[in-house]
Amino acid sequence: MNWFFLTMVCFFLYGIQRFLYKVSAERNCNTAWTTLSFMGTVALLSAVCWFASDETLINPTWLLALAVINSLTFFVDTVVTIEALRYLPTNIVYPMTRLNAVLVVLFSIVYFKDSLNGYQIAGIVLAIGVILTLTRFSEEERKESRNFHKGFLLIGLAVLSGAVAAVSSKFAALYTNSMAFIALTYSLSMLFSVGLQKPFEKEGASRRYGEALLIGFLVGLVNFAAFVTLLSAMKTGPLSIIVPVVGMNFVLANLLAAVVYREKLTLLKTSGILMTVLSLLLMKLGQS
Repeated sequence: MNWFFLTMVCFFLYGIQRFLYKVSAERNCNTAWTTLSFMGTVALLSAVCWFASDETLINPTWLLALAVINSLTFFVDTVVTIEALRYLPTNIVYPMTRLNAVLVVLFSIVYFKDSLNGYQIAGIVLAIGVILTLTRFSEEERKESRNFHKGFLLIGLAVLSGAVAAVSSKFAALYTNSMAFIALTYSLSMLFSVGLQKPFEKEGASRRYGEALLIGFLVGLVNFAAFVTLLSAMKTGPLSIIVPVVGMNFVLANLLAAVVYREKLTLLKTSGILMTVLSLLLMKLGQS
């Protein structure tokens, strides 16, 4: 299947996943329990698929190293993103955490020597422009946000960890078995999640564990499909295009949040949506 089509599928799936993060935060679910359920669901599905396949294990040393790196950074990215939503609005958190695309694009061009045409370069620049455009913080939002500085510290951690996770996923797509990588990565991430149950409970999270586990299960189903698709796209597609496209998934999450939670869809946010569509069209034209 065409790598750009797979990338677009990822865009929609990760947008739905990020909206479910918002649901978790709005319902005041325990972050660790939600994440534990999420990670466990993906680990189980990928393990079953791996053992049911006839694939031979490729580069076990690379597999272990990349799984450890990816699991730690992806877990940190997931947790700090959910926690940042407790202090800052969706339209600020999601765009800013996607600034990791800038770091990934630079790394991919230098290390993988991605060859890009004019349409693709314009699309990438516009994609980054979408992120910068939608990170405007009004005085009203600043006053309404609880613990403004803590929210931005969490976003900074998400940017760094997200960039490392994306790059390690590319290496895994190229040099390891995808299902084995996903199974090991999420099994390790699940262990990290277990260690954070009590700290999050002490911070006042809801003790409705059933709801947290259910939302985590739904996130896991969506993420499993998204991650498998992402690794398939990364096998043949350029990281410098895939990451910016998938990174704009927060636009879909913002739209869903505006509909479900009645978050304001301002002129600025609407322009960001239109810029996203234009960016995707440019990168699609660059394929022709």
